[in-house]
Amino acid sequence: MQQTHASSAYTYPLLIRQLWHTPMSCNADQEIVSGLDRRYSYRELRARIGLLAAGLAAFGVKPGDTVAVMDWDNHRYLECFFAIPMMAAVLHTINVRLSAEQILFTINHAGDDVILLHADFVPIIEQIRDRIETSPRFIFLRDTAEAARPEFCEHEYEALLQTATVEFEFQDFDENTTATTFYTTGTTGDPKAVFYSHRQLVLHTLALVGGLAAADSSSRVHRGDVYMPITPMFHVHAWGFPYAATLLGLKQVYPGRYDPALLLKLIESEGVSFSHCVPTILQMLLSAPEAGQTDLSGWKVIIGGAALPRGLAQAAVQRGIDLFTGYGLSETCPVLTAADMDGVYEVDARVDVVDRCKTGKPILMVDLRVVDVEMNDIPRGGSISGEVVVRAPWLTQGYAGNPEGSEALWEGGYLHTGDVGYLDEGGALLITDRMKDVIKSGGEWISSLQLEDIVSGCAGVNEVAAFGIASERWGERPMLAVVGSPQATVESIRADVEAAIQAAVDAGQISKWAAPERIELLEALPRTSVGKLDKKRLRAQYGQIE
Repeated sequence: MQQTHASSAYTYPLLIRQLWHTPMSCNADQEIVSGLDRRYSYRELRARIGLLAAGLAAFGVKPGDTVAVMDWDNHRYLECFFAIPMMAAVLHTINVRLSAEQILFTINHAGDDVILLHADFVPIIEQIRDRIETSPRFIFLRDTAEAARPEFCEHEYEALLQTATVEFEFQDFDENTTATTFYTTGTTGDPKAVFYSHRQLVLHTLALVGGLAAADSSSRVHRGDVYMPITPMFHVHAWGFPYAATLLGLKQVYPGRYDPALLLKLIESEGVSFSHCVPTILQMLLSAPEAGQTDLSGWKVIIGGAALPRGLAQAAVQRGIDLFTGYGLSETCPVLTAADMDGVYEVDARVDVVDRCKTGKPILMVDLRVVDVEMNDIPRGGSISGEVVVRAPWLTQGYAGNPEGSEALWEGGYLHTGDVGYLDEGGALLITDRMKDVIKSGGEWISSLQLEDIVSGCAGVNEVAAFGIASERWGERPMLAVVGSPQATVESIRADVEAAIQAAVDAGQISKWAAPERIELLEALPRTSVGKLDKKRLRAQYGQIE
């Protein structure tokens, strides 16, 4: 049959601006909350996005220009998530936790044309400004009138919006246009630039909404939820959830700087029911003095960025938190899987938390495999691990300006995650380690995550890191770095850890060979700029055992 297409038919490019049709039609009066003192509706938010784009255009921003943001998690950042890519410019979310030298590298590498700069980060820019190669123009961001605008900032954010008399008229363009860029934060070498198109971000948003709303459980995310991110907005678009929350028309709460007391207050006062964070942040919140007086029941939390220790999961479930894991990378936009919570209708401290800690099942449209070194699939249901490789329509297509790294990332036509794991009989992924963190001892592979999981259940342990230290005889031997709770003594912590390890050996959970060679108690564990354990620094610190 010959098909005839109407000459006036609309092809509907997958652009970020299309995410606004549903909330404006169905929920335009829903609230956006920023900190403790700012509230406005979706209708007002959408108008401010149009005014921001108009102001940026008057400031000289053109399609294809790169506009960077250095700010805390607030309403301004949410406006930038939309306005900048919607005008066909590129949003560069600068990781403000990097060193000044690394920030300089990302600004130069991205070729930033304009930088939106919060008052708190002015000292960083003053330190490096004379070495910025692109001579970007600056727009000042402030939370109080007392913050003085530096001379090199040509405009102020709110004043920029006020100069716009009409909203920007957003046009259609190629859906493959780059929308965002940011930089991975590995422990070696310069940060690597990933980038995402409008098409990729829209498809990731749809997959997130479909995957989280489809669960037959209390963990389902729906239009009645109140959303607050506790993952920085510079980190992989806050895992893409602000786009999904906007599409669904959820009430959204943005906390600004991450202060435990403020976060707990907002959870209770605003009725926050859905968040996401790394394990470190959850541990920080549960340990805060205010946590004991805060009702956390009914709070759904996705944990990602690092393995969820079973001890932490148990502590959260005992507080009534409905938590489960998600999995992804900076290179995957990021979400690939979520723990399978179907059939879990209530949070019960008596229920084993194993399923909540599993890396989970692929969300919609994710082709995930576990393979050996020759890219052969490893059968489900066994305990043999392989590398996790993936395909999905939103994965970064490479690293900007890094062809060698891009080819290695996509060798064999699948994106290589660098994670080691296996699929259980039900198809759920269990990550057993990062390839770079597997402890290779005497020809055996020892999982650092498994050791951490065992020790995290000890009553006196707040945090633990397992890693390999060099051994001339065995290649590597496992070591533990432990942060104890303030109430426990050094002697009791060490005794509890040694007992837990021995119990795991006796039960056949781990081999005798996997028992750590050394245990050190620390006041804090070293972390990367996004809160991940920095095991490279630990390995360097403790060197060799012989």
